[in-house]
Amino acid sequence: MLVAAAVCPAPPLLVPEVAAGAAAELGDARTACSDALAVLAASRPDLLVVVGAADRGHRGPYPQGARGTFRDFGVGAGVQLGEGDEGPRLLPPSLAVGAWLLAHARWGAAPVEGLGVAEPLDTADCLRAGRELAARDTRVALLVMGDGSACRTLKAPGYLDERAAAFDAAVGRALGAADTAALAALDPGLAAELQAAGRAPWQVLAGAAEGAGLDGRLLYEDAPYGVGYFVATWS
Repeated sequence: MLVAAAVCPAPPLLVPEVAAGAAAELGDARTACSDALAVLAASRPDLLVVVGAADRGHRGPYPQGARGTFRDFGVGAGVQLGEGDEGPRLLPPSLAVGAWLLAHARWGAAPVEGLGVAEPLDTADCLRAGRELAARDTRVALLVMGDGSACRTLKAPGYLDERAAAFDAAVGRALGAADTAALAALDPGLAAELQAAGRAPWQVLAGAAEGAGLDGRLLYEDAPYGVGYFVATWS
C-alpha cells in the first residue's frame, strides 16, 4: 500500500556539480526536495521506488545498487541507488538525479529500487504500473521524478507554447491536492507536444495512490529555464 510520495523535478542541473556557476539558481528547488524526502523518511516505508521518465532503452525496473553517471553533462562523479551490487544497466538521468537526492539526504530507511517509465506509455498502463507498485509491500513510498512543460518561454527547450502555462497550472493543482483523477486525466498527446516528461511518472503515482487517502502539499512551483518544475508531498 502506498503510504507516502514525493514529487521532484529531474533536471541534472539540480546536481550542483553539473550546474557549476548556476548552482544557486535552483537552490530553492533543492531545499524543497530535501523537505520532501524528509516526509518520505518519516513515513517509514518498507520499500521505496524511484520512478522517473526514461527513453525506450532505459525503461523498466532497476535493482538496488544500480549506478548512474552525469558524464554526459560534464561531471565524472557517479551515483548509486542505495547500497548493493551494481546493476547491468546505467540509470537514466531522471533516476540518477533521484539517486543523487537520496544520497544527499543520506537515505537509509528502506530498500530502494528504480522504475524507468517510457514517455509513450499510455495512461491505462501507467495506472496499472502504479497499482502494481503499491501492492509490492505493506508500506510503499514513491519518489517520482519528472518535469512539466518545456515550452514556457521563448528560450525554453521547446520554445514558447501558449498552452504550457495552463497545463503546468493544472499539474500544480493536482499535485498539491493529491488529486489522482486529475493526474489520470492529463492528455498524453498534449504532454508530449509540450515536452512534459513528468506525465507518465505522475500517472504511475496516480495509480499507486488510488484509494490511499493521502493528502497533498505543493512545496515548490516555478519555471526556471522555461521548464515547469514541481516539488510536492503526498502523505
